[in-house]
Amino acid sequence: MKLNELLNIKYPIIQGGMANIATGAFAASVSNAGGLGLIGAGGMNAKMLKAEIQACKKLTNQPFGVNIMLLNPDAKEMAQIVIDEHVPVVTTGAGNPGVYIKMWKEAGIKILPVVPSVALAKRLERAGVDGLIVEGCEAGGHIGEATTMALVPQVVSNVSIPVIAAGGIASGKQMLAAYALGACGVQIGTVLLASKECPIHENYKQAILKAKDTSTTVTGRINGTPVRILKNKMAKAYIQKEKAGADMMELEKYTLGSLKKAVFEGNVDEGSLMAGQVSGMIHEIKPVKQILEEMMSELQETYSNLEI
Repeated sequence: MKLNELLNIKYPIIQGGMANIATGAFAASVSNAGGLGLIGAGGMNAKMLKAEIQACKKLTNQPFGVNIMLLNPDAKEMAQIVIDEHVPVVTTGAGNPGVYIKMWKEAGIKILPVVPSVALAKRLERAGVDGLIVEGCEAGGHIGEATTMALVPQVVSNVSIPVIAAGGIASGKQMLAAYALGACGVQIGTVLLASKECPIHENYKQAILKAKDTSTTVTGRINGTPVRILKNKMAKAYIQKEKAGADMMELEKYTLGSLKKAVFEGNVDEGSLMAGQVSGMIHEIKPVKQILEEMMSELQETYSNLEI
């Protein structure tokens, strides 16, 4: 099934639920442009999430969703809020949403967990989810080990539910590649950071535009908490501390509030500028609507001109 048919949206594109970035207003702008906007509950408590859902509803009459990080202390309360607020789609990260699947399905919510492996994909299909967002390590933020190119076809051949490709997708050509791998649509994040409507600080947007193909790095790899960000002073110091044997507590303390520093203060030296490897392809700030339209037209044009 095509993703746009599954979710009742115009384009087969989901916006990533980026913590501290994906507000209700931003999600509404993506939904109004034809994609599925997501509210990222990662940096919120339950009360904040409820307010953002209500804000989103005032700004769009199109379907939207909520991304719940299952490690969030308020995850249980959030799982109920999405039901109470009649949110049509929920995506999840950082764990297995098994305990909430029955209640969400009974409420008619489409459930699309983000998965980094075939094993978790198979387990969640058995649990009854509607589809899977399969994310490769090219993505910005928290990542797994496998690349999108390698992981998506392996998941596709092991499950019979829709697969949405994520990680390393910022163009129509990359969308077409995702379809060739067996996906029914895509989730995008980094390319939307460079949108007019994205609420991140202007300095963060400019850092994305200045990025090259080698401008990202992964922190937390040694300690098993890998996060892809743009290279900066903080990233360099973090990796040095990690290699020197710093424990998790020390590293956590060092990076405390670093994402907020980037998003709200525009501190491009000390902030955690989460971004994917596609940053090097992004050279201009555009409205969300234009970004989605250009991806779709490039997809069609590339497909028409494909020579095999």
